Amino acid sequence: MSWNIAAAPVAVKGRWPFSYTRDELKRDAIAGLTVAVISMPQAMAYALLAGIDPQYGLYSAIVVTLVASLFGSSSHLINGPTAAISLVVFTALSHFDPDQRIEATQAMFLLAVMVGSIQILIGVFRLGDLTRYISEAVILGFMFAASIQLALGQVGNALGVRNKGTGDQHLFYRLWLTLTEGDPVSLKALGVTAGTLALALALRAVVRRYKLPQFDMFASLLLVAVVVFLLGWTIPGADGKVVLRVAGTIPDSLPSFSIPEIKLKWIPELAPDALAIAFLGLLEALAIAKSIANQTRQTLDFNRQCVAEGLANFTGGFFQSLPGSGSLSRSAINFQAGAATRFSGVIVAVIVGSAVLAFAPLSRFVPTASLAALLILTAVRLFDLHRIRYTLRATWVDAGAFLVTAISGLAIGLDSAILIGVCVSILLFVPRAAKLKANELFVDDHKVVRERLSRERPNDGFLIFDLEGELFFGAAPELQRQLAFVEKEAKARKVEHVLLRLKRVRHPDMVSLEALEHFFRQSEAHGLKIWLSGLQPDMLQAFERLGFAEWLQAHRLFRSGPDDLSSTIEAVNSIRRELLVQAGDLDEAGALIYQA
Repeated sequence: MSWNIAAAPVAVKGRWPFSYTRDELKRDAIAGLTVAVISMPQAMAYALLAGIDPQYGLYSAIVVTLVASLFGSSSHLINGPTAAISLVVFTALSHFDPDQRIEATQAMFLLAVMVGSIQILIGVFRLGDLTRYISEAVILGFMFAASIQLALGQVGNALGVRNKGTGDQHLFYRLWLTLTEGDPVSLKALGVTAGTLALALALRAVVRRYKLPQFDMFASLLLVAVVVFLLGWTIPGADGKVVLRVAGTIPDSLPSFSIPEIKLKWIPELAPDALAIAFLGLLEALAIAKSIANQTRQTLDFNRQCVAEGLANFTGGFFQSLPGSGSLSRSAINFQAGAATRFSGVIVAVIVGSAVLAFAPLSRFVPTASLAALLILTAVRLFDLHRIRYTLRATWVDAGAFLVTAISGLAIGLDSAILIGVCVSILLFVPRAAKLKANELFVDDHKVVRERLSRERPNDGFLIFDLEGELFFGAAPELQRQLAFVEKEAKARKVEHVLLRLKRVRHPDMVSLEALEHFFRQSEAHGLKIWLSGLQPDMLQAFERLGFAEWLQAHRLFRSGPDDLSSTIEAVNSIRRELLVQAGDLDEAGALIYQA
């Protein structure tokens, strides 16, 4: 995954806390302050998206951000609550009765611990590198479905009506109930939504034009909240009610240690969602980290980053935090603001924690319509139409992976979509990796080895075939088919020598080696002599371990040299000498030996 992130001062050290300079502290402090400003409204909005109290989103912006920054590999990745993760959390908690908020909250803490445990195991067993095999089209399809669900899920809050239906019902059905059976649309809520959107867009234009820190979301939320407060719409009346629904009161305290309540029946219910969040979180974080590292030239340790993601979520589960991952917007802002090391993330957590202590009581004046507007704006920005078109036009494999994942996300759910997408990636990757090519080669008068054209005469007395591809179990049927074709061609042309160039075959396993051994033995039994060139160390080591040297003649094996074709030319000369000796032309054979 890659994004167009604006150019910023390149930080290549990133070795905090070692060799930490005053200049790096200054850059980290500026970047941390900038990111913290946007973290607070996002954290509250994403908590609302997950269907939980905003305080847990802010706690996540403190704990998850802090732990991931302390243990991570990337110098610029900022962790915390994200839109995609919050959507899956909402799905996971939809099985709980809306009136059982305490149970749902405890289940969310348990979910965070489960997610963290899975991610830690992935990092400990060094499986982080496997995430690169997840197709980019799958991620794009997931984000497409997530952006639509994110926007549609906020329609009720944007219109000032209560959402109808239960979490077990499909999103589109719940939206239909909300629009047809819900409360009357609140023109005041609609005006607040539109005003927040307009103000956020205008401020973003100002930020981009004058290259200011990205304070647009925070400023728009703050200004609208002040205006609405002055109008009295968020002040409780005599009956204790307010004109506009508000985000809720956040206690002016930091997250405290708490062991999540564990009910055994929750574990199987939460397990699929925990697995989905763990995969999605790692994919998000690693993709963002790689995207920025491509510009900074920083070397990343993917497995260390997986452990850091896991520790952040695992710890967050014991400190009342919403599960999180790497944030694209906050990480990009951190990079653009000139962050030098991972300490910028620590500064973000400290500033958000300080703000919670100082300003938490004021959160009761933030209207949910404003938060909904910011979430809808986030959804629109997640919708990358250019890359979707590119994916659909690239190859049928990319188009298929995108469509399957996107449709699954909309029809079944985001938690299932990411797992389906992973399976699709694997199913599409294996057949492509199993393709094995066998091309006939020709040695011309200038001793150049190249692919033989159909109009050219074949080599005199021998055949050369070049094999290319992965020699793993999935390619075994294709390997057997290609070897059978080689044997058939040798019989048809009545030659006794076949040279196989194995320079471009990789990663032989038991099944492919068995196929090669069967071909070698069968060919020898039928009077066909097999020669091998371009042998790589791993292939030679496998031959030695399996005892091929006991029956495979060593003078027909040619190790790969510095030149791709040198061992093939050497093998061709040896075959020609043997043909000359068989023909009784010893003088010509001797001359060939002399030339070699």
